Amino acid sequence: MMLSLTVVLLVTWTLGGAQESISWEVQRYDGWYNNLLHHSRGSVGARLLRLLPANYADGVYQALQEPHVPNARQLSNAVARGPSGLPSRRNTTVLAVFFGFHVLSDILATEKPGCPAEFLNIHIPSGDLVFDPSGTGEVVLPFQRIDWAMETGQSPNSPREQTNEVTGWLDGSSIYGPSHSWSDALRSFSGGQLASGPDQRLPRETDGRVPMWKALDPSTGQGGPQGIYDLGSSWGNENRFLQAESIAWFRYHNHLAMGLAQKHPTWSDEDLFQHARKKVIATFQSIVLYEWLPTLLGRNVTDYKGYQQHLDPSISPEFVVAVRQFLATMVPPGVYKRDTNCSFQNVPGPGGSFPAVRLCNSYWSRESTGLQQANDVDNLLLGMSSQIAEQEDNIVVEDLQDYWYGPLKYSRTDYMASWLQRGRDLGLPTYNQARERFGLDPLQNWSDLAPHLDQQVLEKVAALYANNTARLELLPGGMMEADGSLFRAIILDQFVRLRDGDRFWFENTKNGLFTVDEIREIRNTTFHDVLAAVTYAAPTDLQPHVFVWSTGDPCPQPQQLTAQQLANCTPMIVLDYFEGSGAGFGIIIVVLCCLPLVTLFVAWIVAVLRKRDFKKLQKKQSTSVRREVTGDAIHAMEWHGPKTDSSPVYIQLQADKVLKVLDGRGSVLRIINLKAHQRVEVILSSNKGNKALLLKSPKEYDLVLLFNQEAERSNFIGKLRGYLEQSGLDLHMSEMKEQSLMKRAVTQEQRKQILETFFRHLFAQVLEIDKSDAGELNFESSQKAKESLTCELSRAEFAEALGLKAHSMFVDSMFSLADKDGNGYISFREFLDILVVFMKGSPEEKSKVMFRMYDIDENGFLSKEEFLRMLRSFIEISNNCLSRDQAEQVTESMFRASGFQDRDELTWEDFHYMLRDHDSELRLTQLCIKGHCLSFWVLKGVPEVLKQNLNNRVSFIKKKEPKGHSSLSNRTISDEEKDPNLNTVSHYVELEGQELRKRPGRKVNQYQLHLYTEAQRKKYERNKVQQKIQEFKRFVENYRRHIVCVVLFSAITAGLFVERAYYYAFASPSTGIAQTTFVGIIISRGSAACISFMYSYILLTMCRNLITVLRETFLNHYIPFDAAVDFHRWVAMAALIFSVLHTAGHVVNVYIFSVMPLSVLSCLFSSVFMDDGSQLPQKYYWWFFQTIPGMTGVLLLVILAVMYVFATHHFRRVSFQAFWITHHLYVLLYVLVIIHGSYALIQQPRFHVYFIIPALIYSADKLLSLSRKKVEISVVKAELLPSGVTHLRFQRPQDFDYKSGQWVRVACVALGTTEYHPFTLTSAPHEDTLSLHIRAVGPWTTRLRELYSPESLALIGKMPKLYLDGPFGEGHQEWHKFEVSVLVGGGIGVTPFASILKDLVFKSSISSKLLCKKIYFIWVTRTQRQFEWLADIIREVEEADRNELVSVHIYITQLAEKFDLRTTMLYICERHFQKVLNKSLFTGLRSITHFGRPPFVPFFNSLQEVHPEVQKIGVFSCGPPGMTKSVEKACRQLNKKDQTYFAHHYENF
Repeated sequence: MMLSLTVVLLVTWTLGGAQESISWEVQRYDGWYNNLLHHSRGSVGARLLRLLPANYADGVYQALQEPHVPNARQLSNAVARGPSGLPSRRNTTVLAVFFGFHVLSDILATEKPGCPAEFLNIHIPSGDLVFDPSGTGEVVLPFQRIDWAMETGQSPNSPREQTNEVTGWLDGSSIYGPSHSWSDALRSFSGGQLASGPDQRLPRETDGRVPMWKALDPSTGQGGPQGIYDLGSSWGNENRFLQAESIAWFRYHNHLAMGLAQKHPTWSDEDLFQHARKKVIATFQSIVLYEWLPTLLGRNVTDYKGYQQHLDPSISPEFVVAVRQFLATMVPPGVYKRDTNCSFQNVPGPGGSFPAVRLCNSYWSRESTGLQQANDVDNLLLGMSSQIAEQEDNIVVEDLQDYWYGPLKYSRTDYMASWLQRGRDLGLPTYNQARERFGLDPLQNWSDLAPHLDQQVLEKVAALYANNTARLELLPGGMMEADGSLFRAIILDQFVRLRDGDRFWFENTKNGLFTVDEIREIRNTTFHDVLAAVTYAAPTDLQPHVFVWSTGDPCPQPQQLTAQQLANCTPMIVLDYFEGSGAGFGIIIVVLCCLPLVTLFVAWIVAVLRKRDFKKLQKKQSTSVRREVTGDAIHAMEWHGPKTDSSPVYIQLQADKVLKVLDGRGSVLRIINLKAHQRVEVILSSNKGNKALLLKSPKEYDLVLLFNQEAERSNFIGKLRGYLEQSGLDLHMSEMKEQSLMKRAVTQEQRKQILETFFRHLFAQVLEIDKSDAGELNFESSQKAKESLTCELSRAEFAEALGLKAHSMFVDSMFSLADKDGNGYISFREFLDILVVFMKGSPEEKSKVMFRMYDIDENGFLSKEEFLRMLRSFIEISNNCLSRDQAEQVTESMFRASGFQDRDELTWEDFHYMLRDHDSELRLTQLCIKGHCLSFWVLKGVPEVLKQNLNNRVSFIKKKEPKGHSSLSNRTISDEEKDPNLNTVSHYVELEGQELRKRPGRKVNQYQLHLYTEAQRKKYERNKVQQKIQEFKRFVENYRRHIVCVVLFSAITAGLFVERAYYYAFASPSTGIAQTTFVGIIISRGSAACISFMYSYILLTMCRNLITVLRETFLNHYIPFDAAVDFHRWVAMAALIFSVLHTAGHVVNVYIFSVMPLSVLSCLFSSVFMDDGSQLPQKYYWWFFQTIPGMTGVLLLVILAVMYVFATHHFRRVSFQAFWITHHLYVLLYVLVIIHGSYALIQQPRFHVYFIIPALIYSADKLLSLSRKKVEISVVKAELLPSGVTHLRFQRPQDFDYKSGQWVRVACVALGTTEYHPFTLTSAPHEDTLSLHIRAVGPWTTRLRELYSPESLALIGKMPKLYLDGPFGEGHQEWHKFEVSVLVGGGIGVTPFASILKDLVFKSSISSKLLCKKIYFIWVTRTQRQFEWLADIIREVEEADRNELVSVHIYITQLAEKFDLRTTMLYICERHFQKVLNKSLFTGLRSITHFGRPPFVPFFNSLQEVHPEVQKIGVFSCGPPGMTKSVEKACRQLNKKDQTYFAHHYENF
């Protein structure tokens, strides 16, 4: 009690401003502490007081609906339908009716929709004349349930209880507002007055500071603040008549304040305001209880007995419905306006002038304000005082029943049906229960309910309730009563409790508000006095009792108004919230979808620019000097075809009947040999300026030249004529139109088509393929067919077909051999003859062809010089990698090995004898065309049938096997047939596999591998199901760590998605979000949780230092740390998918929110939206671009599109710098993600829950790297090696410990960028310095090579320093953990193996204990000159490797296919050189050199036989993706079997 008094005194002192003139306890605006025992009684937000138990369908909160109660619209039509124009029985004025509504706004506000939004929609019967005239039966008027106390409605013991949004006291809250802040917003703080607008007699138009209700005007559809005044009640502007009542009290306060100011000029604004407020509230209480209420009920109110503290004055739900319906039956269809001269004014309306203001067109009216409107208020008040209300019966005028302002997107609804639903929402008791509560007899018979009503009305109502009076609801029952006894009892009970339970009631002499005289004065003040004070009317212009009009009172109404006399009501319209938004919304969706395409376009532009810059850089780096075109060359433009741009060329007429075509740099584009021509044909154009010239070249494509002027062409013709005369050739000239000339010309493209046909039919004849399979020429003209079959190849075309240079020795020899008629061209028949030998010829025939090719003098002998020429022509394709001395050494050794050391010449028989050990190779020798062996070469455009026949027709001629060995071809199902990597020459490949394992000088049984395979073959003969099961088992075994991690991560992700989806679908707090957008919310929230998890923990995959440390712990047995980058990509792609899902979910949400009324949105987003009655939701663009989540979401999509596109393999390779820069947008990404979720639009931020731990770990890892990056490393040595390789040797930082195979990240500030690039260390851990071999393949590496070139270093004067980050671990460092390891390096990918090989040799030299017992190193290179520095390392390894720990095999892939003629001869020479000198002809190493690509499958197969005791072999590959994929494919194929497991670790560069 003491605490309560203290609070009251404190509040009194605060509100009173400690003013001496305020001697009473100032009443709070929010109704609190009126009752000092029950502080919240009557306060804002207090619960309604049920007089009877709640009547809900489930006893808790579910409202009664059909079929348990009648349809609301049908019941409304049955109960309230009737004619208007019946006057009140007691002549109650319309002023009293709308004064009653004003009184209700002071004590009651239950219109606020509840949250989450719940609906009791009103289903309109089919054919309803107002709402469904077309009879669709699909019209449903929305009806939203009102707000309730959230702690109720959970169980039958605590059913739902609704709340009152204003104070439950008659305390003038409709004048001053239900809160202190509201009141302050209404005040002017000058003279104690309420703020007024431009007209002092009108309140201020709302500016948003006061939460006034702003429903749309149903007659015009107009909304907004215009015409809405700031009043004490948010609903005070509902209609003009209620608005006029509120304005009257606004004026009355200012009237009293002005009087007090004149009487007490020293009072402050607060003194004046509180004195005026106290007087206004007291006057309002007196008029309500002692003037208006007796008029309404027809009986006096009992005398005041004093304040009753224990009486609960709370508003009851029964009163809420009863008083509104009681007043609603008295509302007229229109309201008169009159002046003081009793002149009733006509009102303009649609279709003319009318005697009164139509009610249905006056809801939430937005009429423009003006000075005249103050008088309009007076005229309305005067008109209402003279107009008699409708009769107190059950009839409700159509303005309410059919044209009340509608909820949500409907402009009209049924007032009666809505309040029937409201009664059910409130859980009102039945009619009989209510009567018993107030001591009235319950209804027994329907005829007793309303004997005054038409019998048909009673029958309709009884039928709707199944003739059961016990089911009759309170509202219709009370309306149909003859005397209205129940409603009167409810209303009287409520007001008496309000009076007697109010501590601040004006008659309570104990509260110190008023003296007895002041109370008497207040009791004597009537509403007549108030109106006389605030309007321009004199007291005699109004009747003394303004709530009743009696005979003799001034200004009687002209007539009782009916609806027929007034303007028509504007019919119902249905708003489309999304109207006009479809196109814009669609455009935004399209733009969002096109973000990746736009980014791709930007990335393409960046790639083009980077390629252009790189080409410029390469040109700058190139040491080739551009040749200048000699002065006698003639400039022209060469025309290539109708759809090809012409190019500038220079024509040179050289000696020996040769015409050269050069480009602008002087490079030879084409040589036209005129030796074979007796006559040169030239065709000139005769139109278009006579600038074109066609030079016919019968056996090649023609030359078409375009000159700038005819004079230039004439100059060229003159020079050509003189040149031809000197050469003894004739010139034939003719003319035709330029268009015909170009049609006549054979272009290069046409020549290619002719050659296609040439080769197609050539192979068809060689392989005896049906001509229909080869492609008929029926579709071609007879001329083209003839050209194709009579076509002859020039030397250049022949060289191009072989994939060689036109002037190579091999081409010269082969061309001379094939060109039998010596005309400088090879005909169809000549090419066919040479092809048949290589396709079907015996070894003897093939060796004879080679013999004839190099028997230059055709004397039947091959001299040593000719043999040397042959050998050099073969090695010419290997970039002349052998010197003449080496070639002579090979020649001498081969002659000596065959016993011909004393001979200078060889016969064919001697030559064939020299090749005696290579009979099988010669059998398989073919002629490769365009870089592919004939047996596998299929020209572009050849039909599929031809491709099959090409493969099928080439028979495999196997070598005779030694006795006791079974034939490979006798196997029922060969491994080669199963293996796509093995071809029809598998016999040779198997031999190659054996040679891979063979050490120089060691004899090995040729058929060991075959026997091993044959012995194990039956073990694998399972059916397909067993094979698939076995493959699956091996796959799980091989990738169990990866599978576990992926499954675990996926399970966590799926769990998060399901948890969030379930939470928002079924278990979330009651916001109604799931009911509003079920699909959108579960997708967006579920994917948001997944994104938060993935984007957080993806950071761990980039903690390189942490991974390097952890991979050395036991965790490496469970987590595949080597797959961190792959896992990073996988998580990133999964996160991208969930990001797209998240976006799609929000697109759905935005659409739904854009068509959802404000009353629903205010529930979903209470911190963003306030329901002001306008119902208009925000447009779609507001959600996208005017909210924090929307803007950050769009920015996140842009960033993701940029990061993902530039992170793709292609763009990463083209422009690493762009990848580097865009990937650093991850910082902005995380900032935006944090901001995106921090707005808490739907849920409280949760991203930090996932993000904090990974972010801390990543930050620590990053700080460790940054601490190293800041240390400058001095370069000790820089060397430019062949093939664009830059060798850098630099200082080893202190405490820099690493393992062979690890890598570092390097930056060079001297290049003007801080981007870091990864490179594998080529130095060994025991060395004092670190070294890198960096190949110039991109802009950064090219510029780095230029920076460390001798020229640049000479200018700089010192070695530019490096920044170093690392070392970082990866799979190659685990080479020593396997008993047998296979290292496969391709291109610059050999760098990690350089470190490993040096480390291995060092450890073996100091007798270090190694698990690894054998290493096979396969070096795949285009030419051994490409990385000569590695050859030096291999040489060191061979010298130090005394235990034969390392077996090295070098594959030179620049050479042609294995069974090409050139490669076969090189192979023979290499094997002979290796046999004689125990070293490679090409590399000078003891390591075996092979030609072509390594056969991984047979090699790995052979390892299983060589090392049968080893269960697991480590395979480490590094190089181009094509090579590592081949290794991976081979490992997977062999891992399907129950034998040795090949663990493959690879890295692509």
